[in-house]
Amino acid sequence: MEVTIPQGTFRGARVGDVLTFKGIPYAAAPVGALRFAAPEPPVPHEGVHDATRYGPTVSTPPQRSAVIDALLPDPVRPGRNGLNLNIWTPGTVGSRPVLVWIHGGGFATGAGSTTAFDGSAFARSGVVVVTINYRLAVEGFLLLPDQVANRGLLDQLAALDWVRANIASFGGDPERVTVAGESAGAMSVLTLLAMPRSEGLIRRAISQSGDGHHVHTAEVASIVTRELGIELDLEPTAASLDTVPVETLHQATNTVIGRLSAGKDPRFAPFTRLVLQPVIDGDTLPRHPVEAARAGASSTVDLLLGWNGQEYGLFSAPTGLADTMTDEMLHGTVARLGVDAGAVIAAYREHLPAAGPADLFVAIQSDWFCRVPSIRYAEARHAAGSSAYVYEFAWQPGTFDGRLGACHTIEIPFVFDTLADPWGKQLRGADAPQALADVVHSTWVRFIAGGDPGWPVYDDGRRVRRIETESVTVTDPDAYRRRIWEQRL
Repeated sequence: MEVTIPQGTFRGARVGDVLTFKGIPYAAAPVGALRFAAPEPPVPHEGVHDATRYGPTVSTPPQRSAVIDALLPDPVRPGRNGLNLNIWTPGTVGSRPVLVWIHGGGFATGAGSTTAFDGSAFARSGVVVVTINYRLAVEGFLLLPDQVANRGLLDQLAALDWVRANIASFGGDPERVTVAGESAGAMSVLTLLAMPRSEGLIRRAISQSGDGHHVHTAEVASIVTRELGIELDLEPTAASLDTVPVETLHQATNTVIGRLSAGKDPRFAPFTRLVLQPVIDGDTLPRHPVEAARAGASSTVDLLLGWNGQEYGLFSAPTGLADTMTDEMLHGTVARLGVDAGAVIAAYREHLPAAGPADLFVAIQSDWFCRVPSIRYAEARHAAGSSAYVYEFAWQPGTFDGRLGACHTIEIPFVFDTLADPWGKQLRGADAPQALADVVHSTWVRFIAGGDPGWPVYDDGRRVRRIETESVTVTDPDAYRRRIWEQRL
């Protein structure tokens, strides 16, 4: 099957009743003068471009945790242009809703060609799916004095521009585009809604285990730039960084991330988790995403957002931290959040009297990182007169002696209906319920197609859909968690 657009002709493949087109460049290769520059339009080609295989992945530092890398491996696909996308469609004739998926990975790792993101089930449900790669780590998110900020986000916008201009040729409706993502991908989604350049590109948005809080001020972002320059013993500009071998740059990046996030130097107190992330630069991102939402930015965009019940279970049970966490370690990890650790831990212990240090670690970190900021974003939308649908994914597997919980990433194969895929299977187990995947997948399809997932919006009633084998809509679930952080976050 071939499709011709102004960029050129692409040959896809038919897999059962789904057409796939993979590795399509949506921007010029970010090499040479473009390595640290804003993305440029893709270079047209002559002849027929083979789009039957995934394209190159963006070069990124390796996962800093070998355990997480083994559980959730990133594909590595060498090549020149990592700014490419993949499409799954029922057919090229018609005008169907579109889902654009932005992968997570802490703004430093990840790929749109991860096999669990296969869009075949969505295509069979009548949705055209697009997954993208974007620049990460230093290339995508380091603030540089001689280049534009937020290059990774600008890549995402370039992909959305490409979708708007070309998706009709692949059977999609450019007026019904839903942008979705998980973790850093979800943070990207909510940040994109605050960027003026996104206007008119997004009809609906889905944020899975993300929030609008993970952005740096330019002052804080400059600390990262300075420390990388010190580590490499050079002036940290795009021109000088371009002379550094890729492996050396990756090694230095990981060293700086470790140093700034270790919690051992008071100069680096602002860096609690994500060292590289979007920057409020006054231009590409004029203001904080939550402030933008409160002021009514993207109020016409339908929004579905939520979290998993025990996000930090991913970083506790599989890594062995669940067995080694002590009260002293717990106090240290909470203190790094910039709060009175004793008071916060005591407040949680009041409501969770049987919880040990590891359980409290998971609860506190999960709420600080995702649950409460997501609630804040929904409340900011509500204050501006727009709405959001909120969920909590609560299904818990029996893996890791039942200590994993509804952890970070575990909902993804339920959303994509890819439970058979090996990615993350050690987390969810071989017997993860297909019936729940049917429900979750169809719920996402319903929202993508019509903007209503099937439960009431989050408003003064604070209604949240708790998704598990028997899903229910609840009012202000675990309200104590929200209250604990009211004056602290």
